[in-house]
Amino acid sequence: MTPTDHAPAAPTLLALAHGTRDQEGIRVVRELTARVRGLRPGTRVELAWLGLVEPTVSQALARLPGPVVAVPLLLARGYHVRTDIPALLTGPDAARVRVAPALGPSPRLAEAAAAQLARAGRPPGPTPVVLAAAGSTDPRARADTHHSAHLLATHLNAPVTPAFLGGTGPDPADAVTTWHSHGHTDVAVAAHLLAPGFFLDRLRGTGARWVGGALGRREPVAELVWERYDAGCGGGVPPGRRTSVSTSVSTSSSTTASTGPTASPLRQPPAS
Repeated sequence: MTPTDHAPAAPTLLALAHGTRDQEGIRVVRELTARVRGLRPGTRVELAWLGLVEPTVSQALARLPGPVVAVPLLLARGYHVRTDIPALLTGPDAARVRVAPALGPSPRLAEAAAAQLARAGRPPGPTPVVLAAAGSTDPRARADTHHSAHLLATHLNAPVTPAFLGGTGPDPADAVTTWHSHGHTDVAVAAHLLAPGFFLDRLRGTGARWVGGALGRREPVAELVWERYDAGCGGGVPPGRRTSVSTSVSTSSSTTASTGPTASPLRQPPAS
């Protein structure tokens, strides 16, 4: 018998997904969960939904023994992270559940978005990009999206404008039009969305030449889920994560990456 024979089992990873009626979106989230499970076969991984799809969080917890680390499959902080999830984790299960940070912002999401843009046909180079998120009225969620735009700009070495499909603008179509009005005929839209559905369908009507697919199909997102799980287990603040709105990237109209202190800024539209 070895010392590890009596080691306690690792907490279950419970992925918490936003509900959707889109069957393709449900399939992509389930495939992502299976990919996460395959990266660490020794740790139990289960999926629950915040609405519309079963199992619900309470149904999942009812059949999970022992400690649980809940990882929100959400790309920014906002209402679901601050209000919905805590409300669902009350009662007798609360003491055994730890909630990990949301997935975004993270360099891994930028990596996944860049891969989806390349798959859609966007060539390397300074072609402008609009990072299109679902949107939120929560300033923390909006700050996270601006930070995600900064990370994508750094990854691509190209200008990236954050935009929002809901809440306060700019709207993705308006952001694309702004780039067009400043002489950029080719503009790409990066979907800051985990899975296909209504929001991704809307992006196809923005007038962009290329629209990247949802991020949940990419391997870096599965790896990121484990980073957040480890943080939830007590591993500290995960890489690429800002801890407050005051330290997040500026909420200006666009973000430009550079390759070093002497690099020239890339062209971007002036504030309107």
